[in-house]
Amino acid sequence: MKEDHLSIKSWPTQERPRERLIQQGAKSLSDAELLAIFLRSGSKQYSAVELSRRLILHFGGLTPIFDCSLEELTAFHGIGETKYAQLMAVKELGRRYVDNSYLQQQNAFDSSKKVIDFLRYQLQGERQEVFAVLCLDTDLCKLNFKKLFFGSINTCTISINQMIRHVIQQHASQIIICHTHPFGQAIPSSADHILTEKVKQACELIEVKLIDHCIISPTGSFSFAENHFI
Repeated sequence: MKEDHLSIKSWPTQERPRERLIQQGAKSLSDAELLAIFLRSGSKQYSAVELSRRLILHFGGLTPIFDCSLEELTAFHGIGETKYAQLMAVKELGRRYVDNSYLQQQNAFDSSKKVIDFLRYQLQGERQEVFAVLCLDTDLCKLNFKKLFFGSINTCTISINQMIRHVIQQHASQIIICHTHPFGQAIPSSADHILTEKVKQACELIEVKLIDHCIISPTGSFSFAENHFI
C-alpha cells in the first residue's frame, strides 16, 4: 500500500497539511492539501490528500469542484453529503468574506480589475444567465450587490423599472450592471448594447450614473466602459 493511502495522522508531523499550514502559512500548501483540510477525512481507500488530488484531476480543477451540484459531486467515490456540505460552506464563506470586506473596509471600486474580480467571485458557477446590479455611493464604495433577474442558459428577461426601483431603494449614486454568459464567451450581443443604452437613459432620469456594464463568462469577462461603449 502506498504512503498516500495511509491516514494522514500516520504521516510525519512536518508533512501533515494542517501542521504545515500553521507553521509555514496557507500559501505553502498545494490545492489538494488545502482541499484536504476542508474535507477533514478521506475514504476507505485514500487519505484526504489523495482523495483531493483525485477530485481535482477528475473535475479538472478547484473551480469545477465548487461549482458541482450535489448529484455530480456525490457520484464521485468517497464524497457524500457531509463532504459536499463542507465544500459548499467553504465556498459561501469565501464569497461572504469578499463581499463584507468591500462593505466594512469601504474599498472603492475605482478600477475595472477590482470590479471584474468582485463580480467574477459573486457570479462564478452560475448555470443560467443572471443579471445583477452593484450599487455604489459617490465615492465608488459598495452599498449593495444583488442578483435581480434569472433566465435560461442564454437569455434573461430584465425589467428596467424594477431595477430602477431597487437602485432608488439603495440610495445609490452610481451603479454597475452585469450579466453572465454561463456557456458562452464574454462577447456582447446587439441586445446587450441596446440594453446598456436603455439602462443608461433610465439612470439619467433619476440622476444616477451608469459606470459600467460587465459580462462574466467561464472563459473571460467584458467591460463596456473599458471598450468605450459607455
